[in-house]
Amino acid sequence: MKTLKLDHELANLVRNGEKTSTWRIFDDKDLHVNDEIELVDKVDPSDPQTWEVFSIARIDRLIEKRIGDIVEADFEGHGTYTSPEKMLEAYKGYYGSNVTLETPIKMVHFSLLDKNVVKERIIPNNLPKLTEAKMYADGGSRGNPGPSASGFAILNMDDQIVVKEGVYLGVTTNNQAEYQALRLGLEQAKRMGVQEVHVFMDSLLVVNQMKGIFKVKNRDLWPIHEAIRQIATSFKRISYTHVPRELNKIADGAVNEALDQAASRQK
Repeated sequence: MKTLKLDHELANLVRNGEKTSTWRIFDDKDLHVNDEIELVDKVDPSDPQTWEVFSIARIDRLIEKRIGDIVEADFEGHGTYTSPEKMLEAYKGYYGSNVTLETPIKMVHFSLLDKNVVKERIIPNNLPKLTEAKMYADGGSRGNPGPSASGFAILNMDDQIVVKEGVYLGVTTNNQAEYQALRLGLEQAKRMGVQEVHVFMDSLLVVNQMKGIFKVKNRDLWPIHEAIRQIATSFKRISYTHVPRELNKIADGAVNEALDQAASRQK
C-alpha cells in the first residue's frame, strides 16, 4: 500500500477531522483517485523510529497545477500562503532553487476509512532490526525520459533478502530514477534501525557523485542529491560501491516489476 508521510502537526489535524488534504511536489507515489493510502505521522522527523501509521484513507480527488497557476481559492484551508510567489519562496526553502513557478504540484484530497477497517488493515512493522546491512538499488526509465521506476533490496550480512520493493515514479529520467531508488532504500534502512549500510549500485554516476568524485552538474538532481546527503548523516557509516548490472539483478527485477504493473494498469 502507498504511504503519505505527514508532519506531526498535520497528522493531528487529520486525526481530529480538521484536515483532509495535502499538497505534494516531486510526487513519486503514482497516486490515483480511489487509491487506499497509509497515513504516517512523522512524530519526530529526525527519528524514523518514532514514525507510525495512524490511519488509512482513500483518495477522492487529485488536482495538479503548476505553482504559478494556483489561484486564491486553491489556498483555502491550506496553510498561510497568500500567493504563488509566497508558496514558491517556502518550497525553495524545502527543496532548493530547482523549484520554480513551472513546477507541478499535486493537491491530494482524501477521506479516512472506517476505524474498524483501519484497525484490521494496519499491520505492525515486524521487520527485523539490523545494525548493519547491504542495500542494492536501481532505477530505470523506458524512454529516458519516460515511464520510470525505482527498486531496492535490503539484505542482512548473510545475503538474505529482508526487504525488496519497486516503486513506479511516472515520467522521469533514468538518473532521477536511480537517485530515487537510493533515497527510498536509505529511508527504509533508517526505519529498520540500520546503523551501517553498504550500498551497491550499477550507476557509476550516482556512486561517484555520492562519493564526491563527480560533481552534480544536472540541476534537476540537486534537490534529491542534497536530500540523500541529509539522510546519510543519520547512519554511523555508509559506503557506496559500483557493481556491474549482472550483480544488481534483485533491484533491477523490482524496477521491471513496478514498470510492468504500471503498464498493465494503463491498458
